[in-house]
Parts: sequence; structure tokens; C-alpha cells
Amino acid sequence: MTSFLGRVLIIAGSDSGGGAGIQADIKAVTAMGGYAATAITAITVQNTLGVHGVHPLPLDLIEAQAKAVLDDIGADAIKTGMLGSIETVERVAAILDSSDAPAVIDPVMIAKGGHPLLPDKAIQAVKALMIPRASLLTPNAPEAEALTGLPIADIDGQRRAGEAMLALGAKAVLMKGGHVPGETVTDVLMTPSGETLLEGPRVDTRHTHGTGCTLASACAAGLARGLPLEVAVAEAWAYVAEAIRGAPGLGGGHGPLDHGWPLRTR
Repeated sequence: MTSFLGRVLIIAGSDSGGGAGIQADIKAVTAMGGYAATAITAITVQNTLGVHGVHPLPLDLIEAQAKAVLDDIGADAIKTGMLGSIETVERVAAILDSSDAPAVIDPVMIAKGGHPLLPDKAIQAVKALMIPRASLLTPNAPEAEALTGLPIADIDGQRRAGEAMLALGAKAVLMKGGHVPGETVTDVLMTPSGETLLEGPRVDTRHTHGTGCTLASACAAGLARGLPLEVAVAEAWAYVAEAIRGAPGLGGGHGPLDHGWPLRTR
């Protein structure tokens, strides 16, 4: 077996525009010093203007991709993104059970442009099957509201929802604050032993497509490299903040981040 640390298996959907999904995940893991492998759950027709089509892949093909990676290359962390159906959630839960790698669960529900990526009936499956398997759960406020039924309008709401998801079995929750109003964006990393606040000024930009995918994958890369949770999340948070600030301004809608900025500063 290799002594290399940093192998991340990403189980998520493809974004043809490259700003979110598997494409963003690969870029983020690579920029953070990890090695990205993938099991694609769906092909989307997507650009900065929105999602124009979704083609789910067969369950056996999703599992076969993951098994091929795990049996040969291995994984030091697994990151999940767009799953899209109850059946896919069930199959991915079984994949997670086949590995002892920590799982970063991004409970993707809605694309940046508003297109639903997870039917309402599958939310209960995510709640029952994915949250208890999460070494780190990374919901934004709307996702956390859907999973807990609790309103989130401020940091106290973020905390209450985070506590509810810890009670559902997540080992740690990064409650993201990008959808919470205010000039300052505050993410709250919560574990049973305490919390860490990550705060920064809100950037006035429409180029935030793929922010959640990117942050979760950057966290997974840090965990895969053996970093402590708090360090991995702080490094990922700083990486994404700079990627937002340096967004290249592509497309006529919600544009992508500057995923590659660390590679140009080395």
C-alpha cells in the first residue's frame, strides 16, 4: 500500500460548466494537495445560467465506479455531493459502509440557479442514512432547514440546527452562513465538544457557483491529508474565500470560482 495521504473519492454529479459538482471537486482537492478520484452519480447539462437537464446514472454503475477506486487506489476520505434520489442515497450509504475512510457529506438539494437536485421525498433518506455516516456534514441554511425543520435567520438559528444534526448522528457539522443575511458571513463548525467560528466580510458578487461543492471537497482533502478537523476546515474556508474574491467572471449568470489560485502562488 502507498504511504501517500490525500486520496479523496468523490461521489457526486457532473457539471458540464465546470463550476460545481465533480469538476469543482476535482479542482479543489487538487489545489489543496490531494488526489481526486470519482464515482459520478448523474450527468447534468449546466452552465452559469442554470441546470438545463439531469441524467442520473444507473445505481450499479455508480457502485462499480466507487468499488473500482476503493479496491485499487483506496481513499483517505470520501466526499458526497449530488445524489438525486432515494435509491442513490441508499446505494451510497452502502458504499460508505464498505470503507473506513471519513465521509464529508454535502447534502446538495438545490443548484445555485434554483433548480432542485434532490426530490423532497429523498430528504428523509439523507436525514436517516447520510447524516449518521457523516464525519463532517456541510449544509447551507436552506438545506439545514429542510433537514431539521428549524428556521435559520441568524447565528443562533445556525447553532440550533447544527445541534439538531449532531443529535441525528453527525460527528461534526459545518453550518454555513452564506444564505444568512448580514454584512459578515459566519460559518459555525460544531462538534459535541464545542464550536469554532469562521467569519469574513460578505463579498458582493454573483460569482459563487459551486461554493458548497468546493468547500466540502477542500475539507475532505484536508482530512485525507491527516489534518485535524478544525485545521482542515479552516484551511478550506480560507481557500474558498480567496477563490470567491478572485472569481474570473465567466458566463452571464452565477459564475465559477477561481479554483486554481493556490497553484499560481507557489
